[in-house]
Amino acid sequence: MTQPPQEVIDYLKQSHDKIFDNNRKWAESKQTQDPGYFARLSEGQTPEYLWIGCSDSRIPAEQITGLEPGETFVHRNIANLVVNTDLNVMSVINYAVRHLGVKHIVVCGHYGCGGVKAAMTPKDLGLLNPWLRNIRDVYRLHEDELDAIEDETAKNNRLVELNVVEQCRNIIKTAAVQQSYAANGFPIVHGWVFDFSTGLLKDLNIDFESILAKIQKIYNLTE
Repeated sequence: MTQPPQEVIDYLKQSHDKIFDNNRKWAESKQTQDPGYFARLSEGQTPEYLWIGCSDSRIPAEQITGLEPGETFVHRNIANLVVNTDLNVMSVINYAVRHLGVKHIVVCGHYGCGGVKAAMTPKDLGLLNPWLRNIRDVYRLHEDELDAIEDETAKNNRLVELNVVEQCRNIIKTAAVQQSYAANGFPIVHGWVFDFSTGLLKDLNIDFESILAKIQKIYNLTE
């Protein structure tokens, strides 16, 4: 096997080592600011929020919301999808609601999402096809509205928003959410979108109770 160039080897070592350097600096800073910080962190977690976001590396949930470790339970995947056959996200929702008792569930998309753009491309994308089909189905449900938008960027941004709303609906369809809300009055489901151009979150103002009432005509899992 051919040995990679020395500059590649050096870069890989440097980019690996800097993570541990950063970690040590962070730990030292936290310990100095708050000597009991790690002792409390090791006692367990009681997050208020479940964050379901996109895997995009530019959207770290804690940093853009100003939350600390232990305050947010995080799940991320391409295009922030909540698919009922995906045991990963379903397990996260179940654990967050039934065991951690989160009060809020946030689905956060972002404008310019590559997954949404790919889903708008009518061609074979191989392994991505079954995953992106979930976004394409959102397009199908809102085809008239989206086709009326001539500007491609505006159309993409609107599909990003509609996709977030649809994933919120998928969360509300789950037994864990419905049963916890009936018993405790929480969690509440929210849909947000992050805008890279401003660094701000946009609240789509999901009407949780209205959506829940409509969904339970068919998906009533509280009985």
